[in-house]
Amino acid sequence: MSEKKPRAGQAKSKDMADVSAAVNKYKGELGQLIPILQDIQAKFYYLPKEALIQVSEATDIPLSRIYSVATFFKAFSLEPRGRHMVSVCLGTACHVRGAPKVLEQIERNLKISRGETTSDFKFTLETVNCMGCCALGPVVRIDGKYFGEINAGKVDSILNKYE
Repeated sequence: MSEKKPRAGQAKSKDMADVSAAVNKYKGELGQLIPILQDIQAKFYYLPKEALIQVSEATDIPLSRIYSVATFFKAFSLEPRGRHMVSVCLGTACHVRGAPKVLEQIERNLKISRGETTSDFKFTLETVNCMGCCALGPVVRIDGKYFGEINAGKVDSILNKYE
């Protein structure tokens, strides 16, 4: 049976033990900050402020530097995100093949707009300019899995796989 992760947006003090574990895992290694932040993000689906403070104190890395790294890389988020990241490509090839309609259908199904997270923290929706697979457009990526030649009618069945 797999360990249940805490719901995104709910960093509790008991979960801060996981932050200590991430710090200790990389103790003494050069360039430890990014892997530590990746482990924390994998646990909470974002980087809670309390966790960043704890990392700063444990590693003697200034909090300002940690924030600088956390905000530089798009992979990190300081805001709670859903367990499933949904990305819709709006690049030229996808756009002309109907990506805006796909995006509208996803927004209707999830009841959120791009850049938002569902209230149950299941999904976060974002748009990107290109995924590099233009021949498959329109393309949707969910948790790193690509779905090509999507149309509004296929959205329900894809999202249902992640419910």
